[in-house]
This record gives sequence, C-alpha cells and structure tokens, in this order.
Amino acid sequence: MIQLHHYPSSAAMVPHILLEEIGAPYERVHVDRAANAHKEPGYLRLNPNGLIPVLVDGELVLYETAAIALHLCDTHPQARLAPELGSAQRAHFYKWLMWLANTLHATLIVYFYPHRWMDEGNEAGAAELKRHAQRRVGPLLDQLDAELARTGGPWFMGERYSALDAYVFTLCRWTRNFGEGRARERSHLGPYLQRMLERPAVQRVIANEGLQPPFV
Repeated sequence: MIQLHHYPSSAAMVPHILLEEIGAPYERVHVDRAANAHKEPGYLRLNPNGLIPVLVDGELVLYETAAIALHLCDTHPQARLAPELGSAQRAHFYKWLMWLANTLHATLIVYFYPHRWMDEGNEAGAAELKRHAQRRVGPLLDQLDAELARTGGPWFMGERYSALDAYVFTLCRWTRNFGEGRARERSHLGPYLQRMLERPAVQRVIANEGLQPPFV
C-alpha cells in the first residue's frame, strides 16, 4: 500500500489531495514537524533533505512534491490528472508544475522561513527578506489569476481538473493569513478556491488534517 508521510497544511497536502481524488488505498504517516521528527535519522533515511512529503510506493521511496504528483499521475492514468503524453497541453502541464515548484513554492518558503538564509540572530535581515518575499508573491499570484482568466476555468487548465489544481490550491491557501494580497482576494482565484473547497476530495483532506478556518 502507498504510504504518504505528511504534516498538516504542508506541501504534503498536494499528494494528499491527489490520493483522495484517485481513490486508491493509501496510508497516512504523520511526521510531527513540531517535534522535529523530519530531522530524525529514520526520516532522513527516506529523505536526506529532511523535508515533507515523502511517498513510499512499494520499493519506491520518492520525495519532491512535483515528482510525487507526476508519479501519481503516471501510475493512475484512469484518474486523468494530467493531459495526454506528447500533447501541447501536457507540455504546458509540465511548465506550470515546474513553475509552481520552483517559483511560487520556493518564494513562499523564503517568506515563511527567512532565517534559513540569514546568520543566527540577524532578525532585521530576516524581516527584510520576508518583506521582499511577500512583495514577490503578489505578482506571482497575479500570474495565476491571469491564467485562470485566460483558460476560462473552472479549473486551472480549463475544463479538465488536473494535478495542478491540488498544487495551486495548496500554495494559495498558504497566503490566507497575509495582512494583504491574499490569493482569495483576486477576482478569478477567489471563486476558483471556493470551487476547490467544494470538491469532496479536498473536504476529506481538510478533515483528515484537522484544519481550521480560514481554509483559503
């Protein structure tokens, strides 16, 4: 059985949503990030980077959120969570998946963990970096909003729901407590996030992870 090593409201929400959408049996393994369980030797044997999530599928141990998403798409083609191989839509799917992982996700990590890039005790530097990261997030959310306007929805790639939706939703909800510039305040992202909240798979994930409002 597939195992998903996860922590609530982390990037593990992406494969968590996808597994619920697929409907295949899987086991959730809680990694207590608050107790630094992701830095313990047992977990580091799964992911030497000490990051969440990790997916274990038989003998396969996989980390990196985008890689896990692609693996689930490829091993469960009946779920139709990615466009057809070789199509232009598949190429755009890859583009946006990498953009989400390497651009928006990476920028949000700087916002939430600025101390990682600063000398210990440099609180002023960390605060400055956090402000700059938040300013960079705004135009990236605008880019998502513009793409939703272009495709016409209801999902990120248009009529067809895909693995991108789980990733867009997860990253957008990370802005829910921003003082300003939250994803939900944008004209297309706001209704889109509400549509995502109505999906039974997303509702199950919210329940599984014990999340509290605001959800987006």
